[in-house]
Amino acid sequence: MKRRMTVLLLALVFVGVGCYIFCPRLVVSSDEKILFSVPAEKGLAFSTRFIHSVQKTPVEEYFTVNERIDGVVLHSTRYQSFGVGLPFLSTDGNFRRDGDWFVMEGMERKLSSVVLRPGVGTELTLRIKDKIFPLYEMVPLGTPITVQVVPRYKIWSGLDG
Repeated sequence: MKRRMTVLLLALVFVGVGCYIFCPRLVVSSDEKILFSVPAEKGLAFSTRFIHSVQKTPVEEYFTVNERIDGVVLHSTRYQSFGVGLPFLSTDGNFRRDGDWFVMEGMERKLSSVVLRPGVGTELTLRIKDKIFPLYEMVPLGTPITVQVVPRYKIWSGLDG
């Protein structure tokens, strides 16, 4: 009986450690370092907000962690003026007007990661749940920032392992 309990306890420890090691995280990193990470789960919503470098108006993009918890999906974007790089074609999704905003919904773009780059005056932020991360204050301007879903052990191995 004692031996069975020991085996059961060891099995539970191995399962727990394995789950912890392989537990997915939404990781935000630059080439230099991991800025932060949060537990990732299917449907975890996050968004970006920045000031368009040419139009000087706000742009917001809305994402979720995908079904397999190994990437993200861009669902929609909203912005206040037409400009270079902003979606507007029917092939981009469903376009509509919402007060002072233009909204492109139903985009459903599947991405393995999102690369962001804060620029002069863009005030790039990332929102996860109710927490806002001022990315433009966390790295030098022009630094690429990657948002991706990875197992916890890849954080320890520098994301390239």
